[in-house]
Amino acid sequence: MKSVPILLAAVSFSALSATSAYAQSADLRADQENRSEIIVVTANRTARAISQVGESVTVVDEEEIVNRQPSDAIDILRTIPGVTFNRNGGIGTNAGVSIRGAESDQTVVLIDGIKLNDPASPGGGFNFGPLLTGNIARVEVVRGSQSVLYGSQAIGGVVNLITREPTEELGVFARAEYGGRDTAQFVGNVSGRLGPVGASIGTTYLRTDGISAFSEARGGTERDGFESLGFNGTLDIAITDNVSLDLRGFYADSETDIDGFPPPLFAFADTPEVSYREDFVGYVGINASFLDGRFRNRLGFAYTNIDRRNVDFTGGTETETFDANGENRRFEYQGVFDAAEFAELVFGAEREESEYRSSSFGAPATGDDVWINSVYSQLNLTPLDGLSLTGGIRYDDHETYGGETTFAASGAYSPNGGDTVLRASFGEGFKAPALFQLFSDFGNTALLPEESESWDVGVTHSFLDGRAQVGVTYFERDSENLIAFVSCFQNPLPPCQVANPPFGTYDNIALASADGWEFGLALRPVDGFDVALNYTIIDAFDETTGNRLARRAKNTVSLVADYRMTNGLGLGMTILMVGDSFDNASNTRALDGYVVADVRASYGITESIEIFGRIENLFDAEYETIFRYGQPGRAVFGGLRFRM
Repeated sequence: MKSVPILLAAVSFSALSATSAYAQSADLRADQENRSEIIVVTANRTARAISQVGESVTVVDEEEIVNRQPSDAIDILRTIPGVTFNRNGGIGTNAGVSIRGAESDQTVVLIDGIKLNDPASPGGGFNFGPLLTGNIARVEVVRGSQSVLYGSQAIGGVVNLITREPTEELGVFARAEYGGRDTAQFVGNVSGRLGPVGASIGTTYLRTDGISAFSEARGGTERDGFESLGFNGTLDIAITDNVSLDLRGFYADSETDIDGFPPPLFAFADTPEVSYREDFVGYVGINASFLDGRFRNRLGFAYTNIDRRNVDFTGGTETETFDANGENRRFEYQGVFDAAEFAELVFGAEREESEYRSSSFGAPATGDDVWINSVYSQLNLTPLDGLSLTGGIRYDDHETYGGETTFAASGAYSPNGGDTVLRASFGEGFKAPALFQLFSDFGNTALLPEESESWDVGVTHSFLDGRAQVGVTYFERDSENLIAFVSCFQNPLPPCQVANPPFGTYDNIALASADGWEFGLALRPVDGFDVALNYTIIDAFDETTGNRLARRAKNTVSLVADYRMTNGLGLGMTILMVGDSFDNASNTRALDGYVVADVRASYGITESIEIFGRIENLFDAEYETIFRYGQPGRAVFGGLRFRM
């Protein structure tokens, strides 16, 4: 893409001449006066200062999320180093997130620590398309293989979305907006504490006429709308001084218009087809601490159910084209023991039971279930001032393929109180075969788990009294036993040797590798003015063919800047540049790179009430992240926000 060098120069100049930075690009202290550090939970499954974390972690806090005015989770994730996305049209349509070039279904996705991945999807991944920002108040992304602590699918990394927590005093957040494509959105949340009970309860609603999923530049004319209603809730009940009950829930009901391949040509085109989806996530747990808080325990049960159904309304009749349900039940125990001032032990046991049901065009449904039992342990050490070390091991016993052992280790060292931090990590990852890959009409019960080894090393350095930081990280990952769909023609695999074999099945045949660099610059020369500049290089290859992995751009640059003035005025912008990539595995169909710019403003009428507005895709760029699927053009939005 010819504009890349020019854009890189422009973005670099903008960041260097502006004045501040985000936690998402580096580790700038949120409180300059008190020199407080960012605390990370997801990386080690226990709270640690980011200067003590050896893994590559990005944190996006509530203030940044509010300032950026996002509607969906993709809008936040797309600017995080090492993260790329692909989407089948506008908001609500199927969307996948890749971390450092891994497959989208090789990412563990959590909401409030509860696994969201869909057991009924072909690869067992999670569809980010209908997931709205809503009451998400914090995002933590851990890059690199993390299966020791998070088990199957954590080959690329972990995305943890954290909703608003209960507050000590009454807290109210509300946002209403309206804008382009007849889009209306409302977000509300109430939190507080009464005696031993802390609560946070919220709702999210969005509807839009949308855009044509079939690219309008290629002839699409029918708008594909989207509507979603969701609820979130957290209850924290103190039973005694050292025992508490933890209840969490998340629900979303969405409806997305989609395009398909209508007869008689069966070519991609506008269709009157609708995708219905319901997500329910629940958790109940009990927390207990002993030995004056040195021994902390959590015993919990997590439940995820995702129900999907597609209906074609061609000719005024309703024809069900797809129906699926995925259910996940997870029983878990975790203990954290402070063995000494310099040693913390994290350990646990889990049992995960997954099942799925799937059918197309009214055919008999296929379905099955599988279990996996796991134990893990990780030792976190701080043997010397400024030095943090971790080492962990996990063993998983899967119903079909047996056992899998994974290891991980990391270290962080700062010789000057966190101003300079050297980091390194090594992790093994695995992904159990998805239920569809095992038990569908195309399934193969002899599949082995996909496996990976990854490592990274990096350094961050803060200067100007903590108001500026630069960072660089190099990473590598090698994956093997990757599952691919193969033809049954003259194939000796058992699924192909039955009386009426399918035309294809799944097999462990693929190898892949990825390596690259993540550069970050963060600036905050004056309070209230934040700038984050990130540049990621990813070289991801299919080692069996030598081709680049599909839909992984080599170059990605993001610039996020916001200035909150003392008079209540806020101004901001986001620029995302994504380089060229290929749409297919054979590298015969190219996807052009693109540049998208958003600008925003807000003004505080009172301490609690604020008006805001933004222009998305300011220059009306036309681009595709998947061949023939369009992306939203320029649109203007405005609204009112209340915080107490």
